[in-house]
Amino acid sequence: MKKIVFVTDTWVPQVNGVVQTLSVLAAALTARGYAVSIIEPGQFTTIPLPGYPEIRLALFPRARIKRILEKAQPDAVHIMTEGPLGFAARAVCISQCIPFTSSYHTHFALYTRARTIGIFMRPVYGYLKRFHRRAAATFVSTESLKSELEASGFEKNIIVVPLGVDTERFVRNPAPPLPALPAPVFLFFSRLAPEKSPEEFLKLALPGTKLVIGDGPDRQKLEKKYGKENMFVGYKQGQELVDWLSLSHVLVFPSRTETFGLVILEALSCGIPVAAHAVMGPRDIITDGKDGCLSEDLRTAALACLTLSSADCRTKALEYSWDHSTDAFLNNLRFIR
Repeated sequence: MKKIVFVTDTWVPQVNGVVQTLSVLAAALTARGYAVSIIEPGQFTTIPLPGYPEIRLALFPRARIKRILEKAQPDAVHIMTEGPLGFAARAVCISQCIPFTSSYHTHFALYTRARTIGIFMRPVYGYLKRFHRRAAATFVSTESLKSELEASGFEKNIIVVPLGVDTERFVRNPAPPLPALPAPVFLFFSRLAPEKSPEEFLKLALPGTKLVIGDGPDRQKLEKKYGKENMFVGYKQGQELVDWLSLSHVLVFPSRTETFGLVILEALSCGIPVAAHAVMGPRDIITDGKDGCLSEDLRTAALACLTLSSADCRTKALEYSWDHSTDAFLNNLRFIR
């Protein structure tokens, strides 16, 4: 039985794309007979990330990661994130001559611009390039991101490993056990943080109901400011999430910082069209005018989505399977022996 070790700086109970992707991938690999272990912040002494207390930063993890890898004797190591654990694991692998692969899941350069100012983008890109340069391959989710990183000077193998959606789980419930909402229901489904641009959605003048699924560091401030015109329900998971999605008619996706956007696929799988900007992530998934609308004017795009076919949205989601994603991951993983 081959052993695969993942290293991630974000893990449950956090709710984000990295956690979701790794959870599904680990389960898929286990089902195929691989022994999967995860090095994550809960195994270390941590401190909260300033301004984002949901994220815990591991303190001085290198020695312990070295011991874990020596004991595990993995056949492959994959680093999911570029935080303290990812950096420490990278250092251990380099010092021990262990080949490893990495993922570029989060577009930190754009996050930096969204949260601060653009002058920090260049040093952030510099760090990320140095980080991934020593990986045997770096996995990205779309051709757009592959092209952008290569144009930005990432020198190592950039390989597209597309993400997927559980189309058996994300199926519209025709009669969700929830109170009916005034129609149409426009949905924001993401973290409430600056890089996700929630205020752009919250300010939109739309008919019916504006529903917010998600939580994050800005929730209290945003709910206080926009709570009268928008319905905030917090994080939802499992069937409860599907039930809330089933009340919705359009997903409004204002973020400009995504590398993919898993929530887009989850909405499409439930037959919900997506209004978004024509940026990386949405433009890689959405066929404009068929399963969503891409525009700088999100209000116009959201209203136009009301005329689109739920069946076309579902058909698009069916093109993205986790089996295909797992195949691509395994085909490009670098085994030590």
